Amino acid sequence: MKQYVFGADVGGTTVKLGLFTTEGELLDKWEIPTHKEENGRYILSDVADSIQDKMKEKTIEKDQVEGVGIGVPGPVKEDGTVLGCVNLGWDERNVERDMEKLIGLPVKAGNDANMAALGEMWQGGGKGFRSIVMVTLGTGVGGGIIQNGKMIYGTNGAGGEIGHICVDETETESCNCGNKGCLEQYTSATGVSRLARRALASCDTPSVLRNSDDLSAKAVFDAAKEGDGLAVSLVEKHGKILGKALATIACVSDPEAFVIGGGVSKAGDILIDAIAKYYRQYAFHACKDAKFTLASLGNDAGIYGCAEAILTK
Repeated sequence: MKQYVFGADVGGTTVKLGLFTTEGELLDKWEIPTHKEENGRYILSDVADSIQDKMKEKTIEKDQVEGVGIGVPGPVKEDGTVLGCVNLGWDERNVERDMEKLIGLPVKAGNDANMAALGEMWQGGGKGFRSIVMVTLGTGVGGGIIQNGKMIYGTNGAGGEIGHICVDETETESCNCGNKGCLEQYTSATGVSRLARRALASCDTPSVLRNSDDLSAKAVFDAAKEGDGLAVSLVEKHGKILGKALATIACVSDPEAFVIGGGVSKAGDILIDAIAKYYRQYAFHACKDAKFTLASLGNDAGIYGCAEAILTK
């Protein structure tokens, strides 16, 4: 095995890049702007140029590098084909082939959430497991499924899109995806705020949340930790919706562990305890012992996963 590997996590505003040893040590990380002009035609060349500049700076030769892993915010097929990436302005293209031409190194591409899951399995909250489901509770709900150390891509690159499982067929408001009743609408940070607004409008229960200006997910979980009755009921509802959904996912993937990340995960044990309680209530008996852990790599999970993707290519 060679000495180094690069990870590149392409976001709508910046590209996060990392230089790793093949043993998993992060040696350097940096960012470059994501130039989306002309339908994102410069993004891959900017990434290639930045990596080549880093190789010169560190006096690294190509024959010392295993390759480059790259994560993008959209569906990616197993052969590296992106079927379209609205956030970057891309139509269908094969990212692996295009990037290999630019940099002259092996390239492995994947969806950014799947890459983050792989990173957490390699060096984060999922370390020590080979089969995990990563759940990212942020503005939306992202997911990644790792089975025996490999990402589940799916036929159209949509493997792991757990945020769009329908959990309420009576919902009248639309999700960003166009459907109604998606998991994301209830268990994301914005979903928790939405549940709180609905609860406050439908009851007269006294609560410190009535005096909250932003009704953020953090405010809800903080109030629950202080024993606020309405907030506690909201945390229970959140745990039930998510725990039940994860029990369904377990019937398909049977993971060793669920790794919970994203901004909402900062709530810590109160969040994990609620999810795990309802998961075990609804899970198939053979799946009930799955572990629940918190993600630990933060915003670096993507670059770690991109690096690992090359090593397991």
